Amino acid sequence: MPTGDSPDITAKHWQDCTDVYDFLDQIRLRPGVWLHGGSLHHLQSMLIGYQVALGTHSIEEPCDFWHGGAFSQWLGTRLGGSSPLGWAADIERSTPEGSTPVEEFFRLLDAYRGDVARHPAPTTATTRLPGIEYMNNTFVTLFWRRRLLTQAVARLEGLGFRVVHLAAGEWTTEQDMHRVIAAALHFPEYYGNNLDALNDCLGEVACYGGYDDAGEGAGLVLSFTDYDRFAAACPKAAQAVLDITADEARRAAVLQRRFFVLVHSNNPGIRFEPVGAMPVMWNSDEWADSNRG
Repeated sequence: MPTGDSPDITAKHWQDCTDVYDFLDQIRLRPGVWLHGGSLHHLQSMLIGYQVALGTHSIEEPCDFWHGGAFSQWLGTRLGGSSPLGWAADIERSTPEGSTPVEEFFRLLDAYRGDVARHPAPTTATTRLPGIEYMNNTFVTLFWRRRLLTQAVARLEGLGFRVVHLAAGEWTTEQDMHRVIAAALHFPEYYGNNLDALNDCLGEVACYGGYDDAGEGAGLVLSFTDYDRFAAACPKAAQAVLDITADEARRAAVLQRRFFVLVHSNNPGIRFEPVGAMPVMWNSDEWADSNRG
């Protein structure tokens, strides 16, 4: 389905594609092969997955099809507004008679690339999604050296994340934990101070709270310090808190929101059961036991 403004496209294996636009050209050439039912939402999901893979593997390739990214912003300006459902819904809404959303996407893509070529950004945007290193394997990451946690928090705050600092070493009972977390995250007055209520209220904050109203890269991070002391005092509650946060972080990610947890332990050999069906893993600098010796 080449357009009049795009060059001739040669079919190739997807592994031979050099970048996202090369990959998109293959979809343009044979949309029926790639897109089930000709769904533009399916294409949007593929491109989000492509960009997540770039960030996970630290590949610096120009690609900005994330919801709210450069393509979405350009499209919103062109169409006179955007919806919270993403650029696929915006294009579907504006597709003229006689065309299809997929055809309209590629027409707009050519216009977008032309505008970018004529007016390049003053700086090169990175494709690595902020905070992805704490979300690609697990949403709960352990730290032993306080210095590494401090550095991680400083980087995230510099990227616009809201970091909530929680001194878990001061909690000697489960009620201490509920009281502090409820105050820090501004839970409603009717908060029940139990694990079910924590799951409900944390889910509201993680999935629907206002923490991502800031600029690109914003998200919510819970930073627990001295968590081993709370785990020693209340082992079941400590495990449950990590399980709840991991589960709500996964739900938030489905909604394209960033929420994850950093956990400091004075015990380099501490172990937790898998949380949110995922293991609690050490950060990349201390992943090997020998790095915590």
